[in-house]
Order: sequence, then C-alpha cells, then structure tokens
Amino acid sequence: MKIKETIVVEGRDDTAAIKRSVEALTIETHGYGIRQETWDLIAKASETTGIIVFTDPDHAGEQIRKRILERFPDAGEAFLERSEAEKDGDIGIENASPESIRKALEKARVREKNAAESFSQKDMFRWGLTGTSEAAKRRTELGKSLGLGFANSKTFLQRLNSFGVSREEIEKALREL
Repeated sequence: MKIKETIVVEGRDDTAAIKRSVEALTIETHGYGIRQETWDLIAKASETTGIIVFTDPDHAGEQIRKRILERFPDAGEAFLERSEAEKDGDIGIENASPESIRKALEKARVREKNAAESFSQKDMFRWGLTGTSEAAKRRTELGKSLGLGFANSKTFLQRLNSFGVSREEIEKALREL
C-alpha cells in the first residue's frame, strides 16, 4: 500500500514501523520541541504532497498533534487505538502491527472547511456517546470504526463535525456496534 501524503510522526521508531507497513515518506518531530528546520519540512510537505498527522495515542502525542494542527489545519489525521499501540506498558506507533497501521492510514481523515453535516450535544446524547456510564466505551468503538480515534465527548463532537462524517456513516457504525 502506497500513501501519497507525507506522514508526520514523533520519532525514528515510528518511521520504522510505518516503513514496515506501507510505502510512504515520513517526517519526524522528535518529540514536543519541534525545531524550525522540522517546521519548514512539514510546511513544504503540506504544500506539495499534503500531510497526515499520525502521533502516538497518549497525552504527549495529542499535544504534538495539536501543535501541528494549529499551524496546518488542513492536515489529514490518522488515529491508532491505544490498545493497538501498547506493549509492555509503552505506548507508541512503533508497537503497533503493520495491519493496525495500514487500517489507521486507510481511515485517515481530513478536516473539511465547510462540512455539510452539523452535529450537536443532543445527537451525542441520543447516540449514547455522552451522559451514560457506557458513553466512553461507545465513543471508543465508534471512533475505531470511523477512524476518529478516542476522545472525550467535546473533542469527539468536534471531530464528527470537522471531518465531514455523514449522519448515515454514524448511524450505520452505531448499528454495527
């Protein structure tokens, strides 16, 4: 499987895992302290091939993702489930199987500037994605199915609205849960 966009990852072990899984170019941030030289590379890739942000499913990875998306809001995003990225207490893309990495990249999503659908907290309640003891579990499963990753209810709602997910996609995925 060949990925046309450049994949932005945290480190060299993530790059190695990507290269074992797909054919793609990567840029490594080397953690949270992203150097200007790296920002310039990301900018160049964003303008030419486009980028997919694919960081670890942990707090540090989310913070790095957030920083990159502030500068490149049109970037694609790929998400890996925490359970797929964990090995001996260590969480990272480098721990995921090639199959898990391929699936995450196949489901990569790009934010849409004017997404047609608009979902609300009412929808989240109706679908059992907030306000119940099972809500986090349902968001986890739905996020996995739709390629949105895990998120609290506020962030999940933002992802539903900004990634252009259709009502039909959501309802179909919920029926399959």
